[in-house]
Amino acid sequence: MRLRILGCSGGISGNLRTTSILLDDDVLIDAGTGVGDLSMTELSAIDHVFVTHSHLDHVACIPFLVDTVNPMRDKPLTIHATEPTVEILRQNLFNWKMWPDFTQIPNERQPYMRYQTLEVGKAVEIGGRRITALPANHTVPAVGFWLDSGRGSLVFTGDTTANDALWEVVNRIDNLRYLIIETAFSNAEKDLAVLSKHLCPSMLADELRKLKRRPEVYVTHLKPGEIELTMQEVGECVQDFSPSMLQNGQVFDF
Repeated sequence: MRLRILGCSGGISGNLRTTSILLDDDVLIDAGTGVGDLSMTELSAIDHVFVTHSHLDHVACIPFLVDTVNPMRDKPLTIHATEPTVEILRQNLFNWKMWPDFTQIPNERQPYMRYQTLEVGKAVEIGGRRITALPANHTVPAVGFWLDSGRGSLVFTGDTTANDALWEVVNRIDNLRYLIIETAFSNAEKDLAVLSKHLCPSMLADELRKLKRRPEVYVTHLKPGEIELTMQEVGECVQDFSPSMLQNGQVFDF
């Protein structure tokens, strides 16, 4: 597997893009604003989008992606999400009011887009790659993802706060090499992190104490304007793993 970070910010400003990750050439993990930097050729090669949750910073480019590439494709784009997330997308995004329902265009038998329901803990295999939804704890129904090539695994938590159920699974992954985990707020905004079900550096430290594996740890979803402060606090709070800041364009091979 080859994973390329297209966007990993908690907001937009300058070169910052919201969450979107390209797996090999044909799978997106979330579809935030980073997707917009791909070429037409790259966009048309995407067959699958795995969605952690329905918040706009993670799904903003799905409507534009489908609309842009449909004349270049001979099969529908598959949106993989849990049943509650699929229903949110149906009712609030692809509803003919916010955007056309591409599961009905050009017709229901040959649509430009289709949904595939995910179940937490049940792996989806695509070309020898195993993608498993993991439990997340957020303000809307949400998951993270475990990506397993056989040679190695990467876990992306998605948006989450304190989450014991996640670590129960992660601690059983023998070939875990990388962990990408969110930290959206600085410690001064801990109350906001708790309310919005995100993490701050002190909470991140509490979560990583539950981790019994020794992967490389990368921090994502940092808010513009607080990046340096938050990463400084991460360094002060987290002593064991020396987390690094996730970067746009970063590539993971595993």
